[in-house]
Amino acid sequence: MEKGASPIRIFAIADLHLSFGAAKPMSVFGEAWAHHTDRLAASWMREVGAQDTVLIAGDISWAMREEEVRPDMEFIARLPGRKVLLKGNHDYWWSTRKKVAQMAGPDCGVLQTNALLLPQAAIVGARGWNLPSSPQFTPDDGRILAREVDRLRLSLEEGRRSGLPLIAMMHYPPLYDVAQKTVFTDLLESYGVRVCVYGHLHGTAHRSRVEGLVRGIRYHLVAADYLEFTPLALDLNEALGGGDASGDAQSAPGPRDASGVRGVPDPHDASGAPSAPDLRDARE
Repeated sequence: MEKGASPIRIFAIADLHLSFGAAKPMSVFGEAWAHHTDRLAASWMREVGAQDTVLIAGDISWAMREEEVRPDMEFIARLPGRKVLLKGNHDYWWSTRKKVAQMAGPDCGVLQTNALLLPQAAIVGARGWNLPSSPQFTPDDGRILAREVDRLRLSLEEGRRSGLPLIAMMHYPPLYDVAQKTVFTDLLESYGVRVCVYGHLHGTAHRSRVEGLVRGIRYHLVAADYLEFTPLALDLNEALGGGDASGDAQSAPGPRDASGVRGVPDPHDASGAPSAPDLRDARE
């Protein structure tokens, strides 16, 4: 890092639920989602620098097809920093990793059975799925769950080979109680993951969240409405410095400035801001 340069930070947020190319306004889900893209853009521009990386943990867009998702990808591209994209359960537009990377552009990495390398950590993860503890769990869920477990294992293997500390991103919660052990927590723990961010929970479901240090992993719910549409800055000094296996409670983030802007400046303007580090695929 050059003398006087700002440290590279890692942020996380999930469930952007963009719909610039599809008629699905989020305001139908209540006042909490009113003007959410304006609020998201304002807070992102305020908090995230061009040199930072933002993990976007699924449910990126309501689009069903490639032509519908392009305006959403353009919106994300105009926001500063590098981005890491992960598929959520509503990302029906998502096809292959190569195709998503082409649509997302050079400032985005795509996480799907691979690992992406930053200077201070390897980013690993998988979408996840419903857990067998759910009363609605079906045999079809079991097949999807097994596939997601395999995808997570492949990603973790690549991340471990890098020798860097591991930060995991998932869309579904890997657990719903601090005492719960699942196929996902078993994998995350066995590979020594330090931090895990996840989304998927909205509204009253926020009460089902697990946050804080659980068996050596620091968990964060980063659903956009839970974060009041402000990307969460991960405390890497604390998280990557290790910790004991005890649990510690964390409260929800406090109120944030929700002022909105409709126009998002292009981060590639000649502003003199440092650029983000390249996201390297561990297979390269």
